[in-house]
Amino acid sequence: MMYNYRLEIEYDGGRYDGWQRLGKDAGTNTVERKLIEIISRMTGEDVEMYVGSRTEKGVHALCQTANFKLEKEVKPIELKNYLNRYLPRDIAVMSVSDVPERFHSQLNAQSRIYEYRLDTGNVANVFRRKYAYHTFDEPDYDAMRKAAAYFEGKHDFKAFTTARKSKSTVRDIKQIRIQHEGSKAYIRIEADDFLHNMARYIIGMLLDVGNGLKKPEDVKACLEGKDIQMSLPAESYGLFLIKVVY
Repeated sequence: MMYNYRLEIEYDGGRYDGWQRLGKDAGTNTVERKLIEIISRMTGEDVEMYVGSRTEKGVHALCQTANFKLEKEVKPIELKNYLNRYLPRDIAVMSVSDVPERFHSQLNAQSRIYEYRLDTGNVANVFRRKYAYHTFDEPDYDAMRKAAAYFEGKHDFKAFTTARKSKSTVRDIKQIRIQHEGSKAYIRIEADDFLHNMARYIIGMLLDVGNGLKKPEDVKACLEGKDIQMSLPAESYGLFLIKVVY
């Protein structure tokens, strides 16, 4: 029998190479590596960690979900306290809980929710500059919402990812919401799963629609595989994983 532990984690991804790096890009400057090193130091066990949504370089998380298994039982509160004592201050473990051995953060997830934060003020806000993308001008929200509607539903997102080895590039976007209040705006996307850089490419296209560089119908053309000049991915520092839904 193995003891399975579920973590809820918050982190500022600004100085990390993402949650995890695979293959020849594998490195130690990842959020996962920081957690594994401390868990191994505490327990003396080599652990393998599973995650709800693998965030990319520079992307933040308000509530990431991960799990790992141990051969020896440890009290969740002891794990939580030890991790928060030794983790860097830009990573925090909000909760640790015992879960059934079959629980898997990635495989059991029903959807993931990401939010992109915008600063639409005439002058960029000094205190939000590391966590919100400054647009200089107020975007055309109506055009952005029209474009977002084309993304919703099940589509092949091969034009909206840098992934080259994915078994399938079909994903189901459940909802895209665009809200604004004063000089703050938010683009929130919920999907069954996200391909590598998919959220940033979608947001990059929506921003181009908002500032008039693209038309809403260009989204439909891209999804249909037509030859449309792709938008650049949005800057990573404005993107947050809000939660993984189970």
